[in-house]
Amino acid sequence: MERTMGLEGSRGLEAVIRGIREKGRDEAEAIRAETRADVEKILRDAQDRVAVIKMAAEAESDRAAAHIINQEVSAANLAVKRHVLNAQKTLLDQVYAASLAAVGDLPAEFHKSALTELLEKVAGEIKEGTVHANERDTPVVREIVSRKKALSGYTVGAPVDIAGGIIVESTDGELKIDYSYRTFLDEIWESGLKDVSDILFT
Repeated sequence: MERTMGLEGSRGLEAVIRGIREKGRDEAEAIRAETRADVEKILRDAQDRVAVIKMAAEAESDRAAAHIINQEVSAANLAVKRHVLNAQKTLLDQVYAASLAAVGDLPAEFHKSALTELLEKVAGEIKEGTVHANERDTPVVREIVSRKKALSGYTVGAPVDIAGGIIVESTDGELKIDYSYRTFLDEIWESGLKDVSDILFT
């Protein structure tokens, strides 16, 4: 009787152990499943964060690239504009020099008439003084001064390096008037520069 109870007790113990094992396996499987779910969630979150960071980095990279491109384009435009302006200035300087040379190359009758008018004009501002002209016009100036009574207070000085016209200095040295062709051309040039530019560059 006691032996039978012992077998039954042994079977009951094995059943309890089996139950514990099965429960342990179930709990272990549940823990593994929960762990896998947690790991997958962590990985998904990490991937989402990586995607966000990647997008932000790409956007920043695009912004930086666009900024660099804009800077390069601006620098290129500025260089081209500077080059064009330098070329325009060179051309304007050439036109100015050619204009001054062309006035200097006008016929002798023109220069004599111009010198006469300029001497009559300056006589109203300086009563006594020294007149300077270029080497070509100095004899003409000397002839005009010698025959005009209003210019009796004038002497003719050494030639100066001008394209034409006269430069007069008062005897006391306090007043000097520049009626050279360059002075008149400068006035015309400044007032007409926009028109010249429009003609040349449009």
